[in-house]
Amino acid sequence: MQIGLLGKANVGKSTFFSAATETSVPIGNFPFTTIEPNIGVAYVKTDCACKHFGIKHTNPLCVNGTRFIPVKLIDVAGLVPGAHDGKGLGNQFLDDARQAEVLIHVVDIAGTTDIQGHPVPIGTHNPLEDVEFVQYEFDQWFIDILRREWDKLTREIEQKRSKLSDGIAKRFTGLGIKDYQIQDLLHKLELITKNPKEWTDLDIETFVKELRKNTKPIIIAANKADLCKDLDIIKKISDIIVIPCSAETELLLRKASKSGLVDYESGDEYFSIKENKELLPQQQKALDLVNTVFTKIKSTGIQKILNIAVFDLLKLNVVFPVEDETKLTNKNGDILPDAKLLPQNSTAKDLAGLIHADIAKGFLHAIDCKTKQRIGADHKLKNGDVIKIISTLSRG
Repeated sequence: MQIGLLGKANVGKSTFFSAATETSVPIGNFPFTTIEPNIGVAYVKTDCACKHFGIKHTNPLCVNGTRFIPVKLIDVAGLVPGAHDGKGLGNQFLDDARQAEVLIHVVDIAGTTDIQGHPVPIGTHNPLEDVEFVQYEFDQWFIDILRREWDKLTREIEQKRSKLSDGIAKRFTGLGIKDYQIQDLLHKLELITKNPKEWTDLDIETFVKELRKNTKPIIIAANKADLCKDLDIIKKISDIIVIPCSAETELLLRKASKSGLVDYESGDEYFSIKENKELLPQQQKALDLVNTVFTKIKSTGIQKILNIAVFDLLKLNVVFPVEDETKLTNKNGDILPDAKLLPQNSTAKDLAGLIHADIAKGFLHAIDCKTKQRIGADHKLKNGDVIKIISTLSRG
């Protein structure tokens, strides 16, 4: 799965990316530092199944019973007003972002960058404008996709060469939008029976905006929150999840942890200096600043944003596939080696297909390792399930 990291230029997207992935990317105080998309691996956190079974195992992605699950993070080119018309790097931005399943919109909540991404004094730019313009650009992009094909679509339906949901889904195939998502929304908005020729501009606009919200959900990363004079501005952002964060603080702590100066795990609301470690004056000063950040926003917010994007917005479950249901191992004897992310209501056979197409093709049944019960192909999996797949075909 892929998380898109978006926002106007110079708001801290690249710093957020570096903090989340520990990947070095160009970070500069000017627009369009990010030209080509940076792609890296970030991690979401959940309880490992080892906690349920009360066992210990050696796995670099399990730390004291907390499981880290990799997700792809793409930091795309800076966005400016008019991107849907090709302004700035608009076309490239939208193309890079099209396959993302969920979007993190990094906003300079302290108002230190203008609408074009140029530095301005703290609090002199209204960050609500940034929230609105990014959503507007995405909405206009979706609207343009449908409007330019609308006459052709209505003719296809009139000539019975296409159904409404199929025709719309075809136009959005490149964005990974599925037919069932279109159908569900048409029913919800009571447009399923309305003749497309009678759709008003408002109908199209309402439909497309809801489609964008449902298929490209957005969470706001209110970055530079430690610099913000009044965080009450967050309350003015409605109908969207907003999490205050400080990407720069997360990056600093990760570097300090990697250097062996502090004990810190992403998402923690505290850090501690390693025993017998003497800090240089500038290091001590930096960590003192971290404490002021934690006092203001409790944590850096980076891990919380990633977790909410995956578990709350996408509503994904974590399932642990194993090959030995008694030892909870793979064929190499590794305990709980994998953790897979699946949509809610996924079945045992869906898990088999995620592991390998051949395993799904030869699917016989599965075993719920927690209950020891045999389950069928259509059995819906729950978050935290540990599953053994029985198949006539092994991986090729």
